[in-house]
Amino acid sequence: MRFPAYRPAKLAYLLSFLGLVIACAAITDKLVLKREVETLRNDGDQRLAQYSSTLARDIGQYAVLPKTVSLDPRIAALLTDPNNRARLRQVDDYLQTLNDQVGTLDIYLIAHDGHVLASSNWNQPDSFIGRDLSYRLYFREAQPGKVAEFYGIGTTHNTPGYYLSSAVSVAGQPLGVVAVKVSLDQLEKSWLQAESPALLSDENGVIVLSSVTGWKYSTLRPLSPTLQRQLDDTQQYNRRRLQPLGLITRQTLDDNTHIVELRNIQTQPPAFATTGLFLTKTHAIKGTPWQLTVFYDLAISRNLAHTSAALAAAGVALLLAGSLLIAARRRARRTALRNVELSASNTRLQQEIRERREAERHLKAAQDELIQASKLAVIGQMAAGVAHEINQPLAALGTLSDNAREFLQRGDSQTAQFNLERISQLVLRLGNITGQLRSFAKRAGTELGAVDLAVAVEHALSLLDSRLRKTSVVLRRTAPDETLYVHGNALRLEQVLINLLGNALDACQDHPSGSIDIGWQCTGARVRLWVADNGPGLSDEALSHLFEPFFTSKPQGLGLGLAISASIVRDFGGSLTAGNRPQGGAEFELDLPVGNQHEAH
Repeated sequence: MRFPAYRPAKLAYLLSFLGLVIACAAITDKLVLKREVETLRNDGDQRLAQYSSTLARDIGQYAVLPKTVSLDPRIAALLTDPNNRARLRQVDDYLQTLNDQVGTLDIYLIAHDGHVLASSNWNQPDSFIGRDLSYRLYFREAQPGKVAEFYGIGTTHNTPGYYLSSAVSVAGQPLGVVAVKVSLDQLEKSWLQAESPALLSDENGVIVLSSVTGWKYSTLRPLSPTLQRQLDDTQQYNRRRLQPLGLITRQTLDDNTHIVELRNIQTQPPAFATTGLFLTKTHAIKGTPWQLTVFYDLAISRNLAHTSAALAAAGVALLLAGSLLIAARRRARRTALRNVELSASNTRLQQEIRERREAERHLKAAQDELIQASKLAVIGQMAAGVAHEINQPLAALGTLSDNAREFLQRGDSQTAQFNLERISQLVLRLGNITGQLRSFAKRAGTELGAVDLAVAVEHALSLLDSRLRKTSVVLRRTAPDETLYVHGNALRLEQVLINLLGNALDACQDHPSGSIDIGWQCTGARVRLWVADNGPGLSDEALSHLFEPFFTSKPQGLGLGLAISASIVRDFGGSLTAGNRPQGGAEFELDLPVGNQHEAH
C-alpha cells in the first residue's frame, strides 16, 4: 500500500506479459500440430506405396496361373468328355499337386453349366465337386485368354479369398472356367506390425482386409437397398451382415486426406486406438476398384503440440522474467551479492543450454537410427517376398516343361518351342528379380575421383554389344576431341550408363529404323551427357513418377533401375533428368561436375 501510483502500470505490464506468453503458446501449438500432420501425411504416402506394391506383388504372382492351367490340354479334354473317369482323376490329381506347390487355397474347374467338375480338394469331405457356382461373378465374367479378378467369401468353408478365373474354350466355343482362390491373410498380418490401423475396401465400400479385426466386413458408407439385394443374390460376402463403420469426416485436407472421428469402436485386444480423431490417407489400387486407407491417431500429435506450446510459453516466460529481473536489478543497483546471484543464474542458464543442445544431438542420432532401421525393415520385407515372387514362376516352369515334353512326344515341335521360350523368359525373370534386389540393397561406399567419360561409355557399350548386334538399331555418338573427366566412380557411372542405354534399346527395338544418340559436352565446371532414342517417348504419368522406386512401364520390370541411377548420380553431386524430344522419342540427361584428371582412377 506504500506505492499505489505504480499499481496500474504494473497491472498493464503484467497483462501484456501474460498476453505475449499465451500468444506464443497458441502459435507454437498451431505450428507444431501442422508440422506433425504434414509428417503423418508423408508417412502415409510411404505406407500406402509400400502396401500397394506388396498387394500388387502378392496378387500378381498368381495372375497367369488360371490362364496357364486353362491351356493344359487335359483341361479341355475333360470338359469335352466330362464322363471320362480316368481323365477326371488325372485332372483332380494335377490340380491338387499344383495347388500344393504354389500355395493357393483352392484350384477348381467349372463346367459350362456352372457345376464344379474337378477340384484340388476332390478327396476331401467338403469337396467342391458337383457344387453349382453359376451365380458367382468370377464364373460369369470369365473370358478366354483373360483373367477376371474378384474378392469374396466362400460359401462352402466361409473362408474369404481373392478369386482369379479364366475361361476355357476350343475353336471359339466356351467349355468352362478355371478358378483359383488366393489367401490375403499374410498381407493382413503384416499390417499388425505397424503402429496405426490400415484397411482395404472394395468397389462396394466394404472393408475386406483390416489390421483391426472388428472393422472387417464393415462398410465405409451405408449400402443402398439395391446394392444390398445384389450382394445377397451373388453371395459375394456369404450374406454377412454389413454394418457402417461409423466414420465422421471432420475436415478435408485434400481428395485423399481427411481428419475423421471414430466413436465407440472397441477391439479385443485393443492393438490400436480406435476412438477419437484420426488422420486418414487413401490410395486407389491401380487396375482395381479397391482403395487402401491408413489411419493415424491424432491424440499423440495433439499432445506433442500442447507440450511444445507449454515449453514455448515457459521459455518466453523465463526470458521475460529474466529481462524484468535484470532491469529491476539495474534500476535498483543492488549490492554485489545480487550481482553474484545473477552470475550464478546465468551460469545455470548456460548449463541448461548445453544440456538442451546435448539432448538435441541425442535426439538427432536417435532419429538417424530410426531412419536406418526403417530402411532395413523395408529391405527385409522385400527379401521375405522373394519366395512368393519366385514360387509362381517355378510352378509355371513345371507346368510348361511337362507340356513341352508331351508336345515333343506328339511331334508338335512348334508348340513345344513356344513353351521352351516361355521357360527361358521365366528364368530371365527370376534372374532380374534377384539382380535388381541386390542392386537396391547395396549402398555405395567406394571412393570418388576423376573418371574418363569416354572410357566409361565405351565399357558400358561393350557390355551391351551382344544386344546391339541382335537389333537393327543405329547408335550415334557425339563427343568432343578432348578427354573429359567427371567427378564420380567408374563402376557406378557405368552402371548408370548401362541402365540408360538398355532402356533406350528397349524403347526403339521394335522401330523399323530405330536409333540411339549418345553424346557429351563440357560447359564451364559441368559436363552434360545425353542418351536419346526415337521410340514412343514417355507418357505424362511416367514423367511424373519416373524416378520413384517400383514404378515401371515394362511388363517384367521392377522399377528400380532409374531410381538407383538417380541416387548414384546424386552421390556424384550431379542430377539425372528426363523428357521427350520434339521429333519423337525420349531423352535422358546427366549433369555431372568436372573431375580433376590428377585424381583419375
